[in-house]
Amino acid sequence: MSGGEFVRPTVARFTHVALPCTDIDATIAWYERFTPLRLLDRREDIDGYGAWLGQPDMVEKPFIIVLVSFHRDRPNGPQPTLAPFAHLGIEVPTKAEVDDIAERGRADGCLAWEPELLPYPVGYLCALRDPDGNMVEFSFDQGVYAKAQEVWGPQPD
Repeated sequence: MSGGEFVRPTVARFTHVALPCTDIDATIAWYERFTPLRLLDRREDIDGYGAWLGQPDMVEKPFIIVLVSFHRDRPNGPQPTLAPFAHLGIEVPTKAEVDDIAERGRADGCLAWEPELLPYPVGYLCALRDPDGNMVEFSFDQGVYAKAQEVWGPQPD
């Protein structure tokens, strides 16, 4: 697309959450290792660095994580924005995927919550800490999809 020709939503839509990070390369690599997110765009200017991470299979209804690392705001180490309970949530299709993510997180030293089955509607989950200490929850059978379809009806993919 050339100047000013953008695809736009037809209704107001929740599109992103922005997180500061201290090492943008390490944070991109972490999200690409542990989540379905992939690098969509990356920028650098006089203020610092930015990156957009999203899911390639969500082109019609994208939701992205915006990572920002400003030169002027460089702390002396990670400063988590989403902690100790605030978190990003990702629902996976199987309980085994939660266990696999937990095992990889344990091996990498970033497992924050051991896998656990919690009462309905929470489901089976674990959580990892990203390089800045932000919490990312991975759940199975949480019921978000079922509740959305119950209330709003099935939606085409």
